[in-house]
Amino acid sequence: MSEEAVKQTTPASEAPKAAQKPRSERPPQQSGRGPQGGRPQGGGRPPQGGGNDRRGGDRPQRFGDFAPDIDLDKLISDALYLDNQAHAVVARLRDMDSGTKSQLRRFYNAVRRACRTVESERQHEFVMLRARLAYTIARHGLRSLDVLERLLLQVTRKNDQRGYERFRDLFEAIVAYNE
Repeated sequence: MSEEAVKQTTPASEAPKAAQKPRSERPPQQSGRGPQGGRPQGGGRPPQGGGNDRRGGDRPQRFGDFAPDIDLDKLISDALYLDNQAHAVVARLRDMDSGTKSQLRRFYNAVRRACRTVESERQHEFVMLRARLAYTIARHGLRSLDVLERLLLQVTRKNDQRGYERFRDLFEAIVAYNE
């Protein structure tokens, strides 16, 4: 059988891949199937940087994507600073994330348990809390809690009883203001 006869009897789907055009050279599909699927070009979204873009654009940034770190020494010594930071975290929670009340309460209970552990095990418990917080942030997209993860790292490195207690107090205030 000649090569031309094979081409005539072989369906296009079974043809060698070298004979098919690369995807970038193919004409767009007109049916309601495929990647474009009848949607308008550009996905129907306004171009980036437009004035109507709700994700940024001309809107003034209240907190920005990056929240400033909480100063641990100031947190330990100044109760008003603790209160202001709790309000700021709750405001970011309300702006950025939703459905976090039960997750916050669950994590707050874990912080309280870690504070009650024996002093020799306390640092390990807080290291594990940081890992748990990082997982929760990533799993549920709670980017507003990044500042707490950074503070938890500071607290764990300092390994000071007062630092652990102030972290617990800050978390208690955050849970209370978030209700």
